[in-house]
Amino acid sequence: MRTNWLGRFSGVHNRGINPKGFHVSQLKFYVILLPLAALMLLPIIFIFSHAFKPPDELFAYPPRFFVVNPTFKNFTDLFSKMSNSGVPVSRYLFNSILITVVTVAASIVVSSTAAYALSKKRFGLKKALFAINTIALMFVPIAVTIPRFLIINNLGLLDTFLVHILPGLAMPVGLFLIKQFIDGIPDEVIEAAQIDGASDIEIYWRIILPMIRPALATIAILTFQAAWNNADISSTYINTESLKTFAFYLGTLTATSTGANAVAGQGIAAAASLIMFLPNLVIFIFLQSQVMSTMSHSGLK
Repeated sequence: MRTNWLGRFSGVHNRGINPKGFHVSQLKFYVILLPLAALMLLPIIFIFSHAFKPPDELFAYPPRFFVVNPTFKNFTDLFSKMSNSGVPVSRYLFNSILITVVTVAASIVVSSTAAYALSKKRFGLKKALFAINTIALMFVPIAVTIPRFLIINNLGLLDTFLVHILPGLAMPVGLFLIKQFIDGIPDEVIEAAQIDGASDIEIYWRIILPMIRPALATIAILTFQAAWNNADISSTYINTESLKTFAFYLGTLTATSTGANAVAGQGIAAAASLIMFLPNLVIFIFLQSQVMSTMSHSGLK
């Protein structure tokens, strides 16, 4: 009797509740998840397909989802318009790359250090400060446009390179998410390091950062998207053309093209949208495993 039970248990164990390879028991998950995955991929497929549509397909009615006769004319028109720019396109691209890299790095440092202090240190107004950060999550950017402009103006940051970077450092969602991660680190680990003589900087660098890498990757993606795709700062706070970003340049390029020639403008806009989207897709592909860990951790919390 015992042998039969052990045999049945061994068979179930070998099959595994969650086997690494394919098993017939997983078919029910594929039936549900594959259609969902295809639905999620539709916007990405459309961006690629739309960028290669000729004018007759761009304005076809009813609209076509997939391109029938792909063409590179949209990209050649876009690059032709770029070559006629007064400021070199490389300058806009350099500005965007530098702003994005600096903003991502600085935002990670600011969010992680602030989250470490709010999670593991004891000081006055700790709960009040975190409550203010939580309240800030409710405000959409357009709701704070006027206060932000007044603050930037009073700080003397108008028409400077720093205006692209400093407003992006305060990310309430980044501080909130990283603090939730650090809350999951046992206090005993921090106390043991302090007993061994480790300073706050050593604890932060050697213990906190390695244990919150999934959260850092998620914040890096969110900050990258916000900085790379941001054209509002260039249009609102910048007057000097050489200080503006690649996103702003493509936006104005497609807008002027649309005004002069609606057909060519739509094709240029489609090609520009794909060019702006590709870096976001690439960085997510590289960091997606860390993002999945963040979602899993958030679910367990």
